[in-house]
Amino acid sequence: MKRPQALRQPTQQEIQPVIQALNGGQLAQAEALAKKLLKQFPNAFVLHNLYGNALAGQNKHKDAVTSFRKALEIDPSVAGLHFNVGILLTNMNRLEEAISSYKKTVKLEPSFTDAHYNLGAALQAQGHFEQAAESYKKAVELEPGFFEAMVNMGVCLQEQSQLQPAIDIYQRALTIQQDAKVYFNMGTALKNEGKLEDAIDSYNKALELDPNYAEVHSNLGEVLRDQGRYDESVKFYKQALAIDPSLPVANYSLAVYLYDSGDLKGALDHFKASQFADWEERMLYCLYKTERYDEFKKNLDELKAVKHDSPFLSTLAQHYAENFGGESDYNFCPDPMSFVFHTNIPELKGENSELREALLKEIRSADVSEKMQGRLVNGVQSAGNLLKRPEPVFQQLAKCVAEAVERYRKNFEGADCVLIKSFPKKTEFASSWYVRMQQGGHLNSHIHEEGWISGAMYLSLPTKKEHEHEGSIEVSTHGDEYPKKHDNFQVQALAPEVGDFIMFPSSLFHRTIPFSSDEERICIAFDLKPM
Repeated sequence: MKRPQALRQPTQQEIQPVIQALNGGQLAQAEALAKKLLKQFPNAFVLHNLYGNALAGQNKHKDAVTSFRKALEIDPSVAGLHFNVGILLTNMNRLEEAISSYKKTVKLEPSFTDAHYNLGAALQAQGHFEQAAESYKKAVELEPGFFEAMVNMGVCLQEQSQLQPAIDIYQRALTIQQDAKVYFNMGTALKNEGKLEDAIDSYNKALELDPNYAEVHSNLGEVLRDQGRYDESVKFYKQALAIDPSLPVANYSLAVYLYDSGDLKGALDHFKASQFADWEERMLYCLYKTERYDEFKKNLDELKAVKHDSPFLSTLAQHYAENFGGESDYNFCPDPMSFVFHTNIPELKGENSELREALLKEIRSADVSEKMQGRLVNGVQSAGNLLKRPEPVFQQLAKCVAEAVERYRKNFEGADCVLIKSFPKKTEFASSWYVRMQQGGHLNSHIHEEGWISGAMYLSLPTKKEHEHEGSIEVSTHGDEYPKKHDNFQVQALAPEVGDFIMFPSSLFHRTIPFSSDEERICIAFDLKPM
């Protein structure tokens, strides 16, 4: 009986010309030969594979994927072909499909190192950092010297705020290869852990390898700023801009320095050049504080029309409205004083609170650098992100705070403003720090420009008071020496007790009222914002 043509496979002699054309780089010829043979042998796995390779070599990615997929319909067990499809789909930015192909590859061939790596890269590009880190980890287990997989694994851990594990893997990678980018990443992780001297050391090593690494100069300036070494920090911002005048973060950081120094005109220029983070709100701030009200109002109206979720813009709109006798029409939080929430954390209450005592002990002994805070008088502030540190006591407190934040959310549930409608679905601490104040300590009026919701919990407070509100927190719709036409702004002083917890919109001005007794005031503050 004669075999049906549809099931017959080509002979080696018949496919040899296609292989020779491919090997000789004659891709168009290989494509034409394979296409012709496929009319005779439509179910030939080998021809679909060869045709796909000829197409891929000419960057005809879409057609190549179609051809490879036809081959896989015939034999889906070929791991290398799933891998090739994954690569093509990655090149076309069809990452979800690429991830599916890479997963099929590693399922068929678990020891395929490059497939684990490529899967990690595709997951990382999609923001799936936890899964990506696992894929990179498998690649490193299969190939212990896989430098690129180690570095990317570190980045994914860092994105999840797993700072010490990220630092550990960076250090391991650096034993294989000295690399400026890795030292830069490690310096940033150390900075965020509050280890400022170690961060400086890491950044300096990056500069030894690449003296023209503009981002390193800029970040080094930020660490020096946090240490209060302002003149040195400015030198590094300027060095970064000498290398790359358009570098957004360096322009922004220099603008903030000028802004804090009172050079609002110079700050305006660098904020505009940066177009980074909240640069538009910062420009409005400069216009408002220099009383250029017409320019301010024009820019405010333009920005309000397109930006509906900015706490900083809410502060400016609220102050301007109250200053000139109107009402704010910016719906982030048009009545911020109504969203102040005073409660407590039960685990911190009482003289015998084990958690509070453990926290005080840890704060007084923890390996955390302190950063300079220009508005803080007779006190110190921790660097890094305290509630993301690995110590069990900080992890326990983070859970307690998350429960209190949920009470805040439920208390204001249903409020018709962006603050509550877009309230952070997950309690992710954008920043958190302790503040320790001594006699005469206070914090001048400010807002948290990069927050959404801000809060503080109180571990130690002065008890000997000359007046009721020594050491209290004061919230207001006016502050930070904004220009004012009258004194009729809303203001409220809150006298917390040890174990209390106070939350408020980050757009609200707040300050600490000075206290006169020879006691210590210790609180832990934080910012939350939607991810």
